[in-house]
Amino acid sequence: MLLSQIDRGDGKPQIVARDGSEAYEVKTDLSLYALAMKCVEDGQGLRDRIATLGMGGAVDLDALYAEHRLLPPVTHPDPAHLHLTGTGLTHLGSASTRADMHKKATGDETDSMKMFRMGVEGGKPANGAAGVQPEWFYKGNGSVLTMPGAPLKSPDFAEDGGEEPEIAGIYLIAPDGTPVRLGWALANEFSDHVMERRNYLYLAHSKLRPSAFGPELLIGDLPHHIEGVSRVYRDGELMFEKPFLSGEANMSHSIANLEHHHFKYQLFRQPGDLHVHMFGTATLSFADGVQTRDGDIFEIEAAPFGLPLRNTLAFTPLGQPEPRTEIRSL
Repeated sequence: MLLSQIDRGDGKPQIVARDGSEAYEVKTDLSLYALAMKCVEDGQGLRDRIATLGMGGAVDLDALYAEHRLLPPVTHPDPAHLHLTGTGLTHLGSASTRADMHKKATGDETDSMKMFRMGVEGGKPANGAAGVQPEWFYKGNGSVLTMPGAPLKSPDFAEDGGEEPEIAGIYLIAPDGTPVRLGWALANEFSDHVMERRNYLYLAHSKLRPSAFGPELLIGDLPHHIEGVSRVYRDGELMFEKPFLSGEANMSHSIANLEHHHFKYQLFRQPGDLHVHMFGTATLSFADGVQTRDGDIFEIEAAPFGLPLRNTLAFTPLGQPEPRTEIRSL
């Protein structure tokens, strides 16, 4: 089942569900966040609750996408309680992409490659114990979340704005502090790769950018092997297209291990919080020499996740020296 949310026009989201090609409104006035919270409290699964509620009128999701009425599949009523985070160097092939950006003049193995090898050797423990921890990064809270179809706004101090096609797990923290997975979605983990390439210690800075996920949420198990495509369009023409692989068959860590190492922190187990946790990639246009421009369109697509995720780059090139942020005292 795929779930999404559309703008009803009255400031409230409408949940939409589909199992095949046809999409229908779910008979509820609740947002997906509110419905999921009720399911958690009642001990009922989303699919079963939606079956109980029933379906209303048919919905043309493609038309609504074109009208910019597709919302993120789930949001938090308070953006400060939605966390956008992720892991890197988790996919087979991701280390070579990163290592090319972080090559050492001495020719020694990079820290990125060392981290990747740690994941290959200990990221999928077979005994049920925790494996080696992955690289981890923070993107921001709900204030940086971008709707499907809306511009990904690169800040004026950015040196680059590039796509990263990823799969994200979406989690709600239950009243007792237990993380509950709602489902899976496509994500664009938009980053500043020029800044990151200057020095790998700038990775944290490079990740503090807007991000998008959706437009649909896959309910159920994540496929073991996922084949997707990442594209960049410029002036109506396809200028970059490359397949990407995801799912545990193509990863150096298990999903369970990545989830453990995020949610082992009590900070991320606060009741009612919502988490969008991205699992990494090995494919980016930047690695193939693409220099993105204002107005470029990113498109990320993989069949299990329904509609592709599209966003336009809104990028202001560096011009005047970056003004200093002034701080005042009380």
